[in-house]
Amino acid sequence: MAEAGTTVRSLLARRDFLRLLGTRLLSQFGDGVFQAALAGTVLFNPQRAADPVDVAAGFAVLLLPYSLIGPFAGVWLDRWSRRQVLLRANVLRAGLVTVVAALVLAGVQGPAFYAAGLAVFSVNRFVLAALSAGLPHTADDASLVSANALSTTSGAVATVTGGGVALALLQLTGSDDVGYASLALSAVLPYLAAAAVVAGFTRVYLGPDHMARSARLSVGQVLAGMASGARHAWQDRHAAAALTAIGLHRIWYGVLTLMALLLYRNTFTDESGAFPGGLVGLGEVVAAGAVGTLTAAAVTPSAVRRIGKESWIALLLTVGGLAQVGLGLLVQPPAAVLAGFVLGLMGQGVKICVDTTLQESIDDDHRGRVFSVYDTLVNVGYVAALVAGAFALPESGVSPPVLAVVGAGYVATAVLHTRMTRR
Repeated sequence: MAEAGTTVRSLLARRDFLRLLGTRLLSQFGDGVFQAALAGTVLFNPQRAADPVDVAAGFAVLLLPYSLIGPFAGVWLDRWSRRQVLLRANVLRAGLVTVVAALVLAGVQGPAFYAAGLAVFSVNRFVLAALSAGLPHTADDASLVSANALSTTSGAVATVTGGGVALALLQLTGSDDVGYASLALSAVLPYLAAAAVVAGFTRVYLGPDHMARSARLSVGQVLAGMASGARHAWQDRHAAAALTAIGLHRIWYGVLTLMALLLYRNTFTDESGAFPGGLVGLGEVVAAGAVGTLTAAAVTPSAVRRIGKESWIALLLTVGGLAQVGLGLLVQPPAAVLAGFVLGLMGQGVKICVDTTLQESIDDDHRGRVFSVYDTLVNVGYVAALVAGAFALPESGVSPPVLAVVGAGYVATAVLHTRMTRR
């Protein structure tokens, strides 16, 4: 722990790392505000209603189209200035969020609403891939695990904080279309602030190292670049195992997410007490997940130094997955909050190791493409799980058989990851 603390202090002494970290924190704080507004609009707005299939369909409409074009974005991340991508994308998001807020205010539902949300989510994923691809330019190899632990974890906490601020503001704005439109609009400020912070980098600082003279590409060149990134990752056994582990984790995570949404919408309806139901209770689960995320950031660097990234991933998936089953079978709000903590610890610990593995294994000229393939993989798995869960789960969200499948899935994922890394 002392060694990890020394490494973190050395990172915080670097102005370039702090600038990229500031960009991430502001950007993901805005994500938290916007996502809370969107979730409240769809799930907890009394002027609208949604069953499990509606929820899954909403996620599919918002995430799948981006997931199909995400690898194309990676080709440009390896050709364009990543600093320019982050600057322009945050400004673009500010404009798109304004459109979403106007649609919520007008009570618009259906294709137009989902198309506007899709646009924001698409740019969000583009930003996160650019942040990860640019991180090695602000940290040396010896501190890369700690850099990932600090940046991705604090970013996740910033997202949760943004959601918490949105919930606090909701008490002032009201939980109707006007209130949720106001919340969505407030995400504009952190997005513009993130653009201002990243503007402090020079154009070439965050890479790619060999920037193309022209950003013009034919469709064939884009397809070839996308395939090249996927092949490059799959040829390295550690990168392939890492992507497999995070992809399968996101499937089980998607099922648990839908289960939590249904529990707090239809089963945990008492909004009084220390562990209330409804949107506030769901907020407690998210906050517990943030605490788990922070815990993962604190323990993962030292755990990796002791037992290695591969063993730490396997341990997290096995113990964390079985804990989710045990806590889920209790079907009580306190158990759900504790499950949120465990899921945050497990998910963030795995992500830190996967991000670091890809950054160490993949050269800079392929890194943007690989991280976009990574983004696409986790999104497709997440949405596929939501759609499957919509038909497998009852509206109450209570299903011991589904929990058993999730637990077995996590153990199987740990075994597969271990076999792939030792092959």
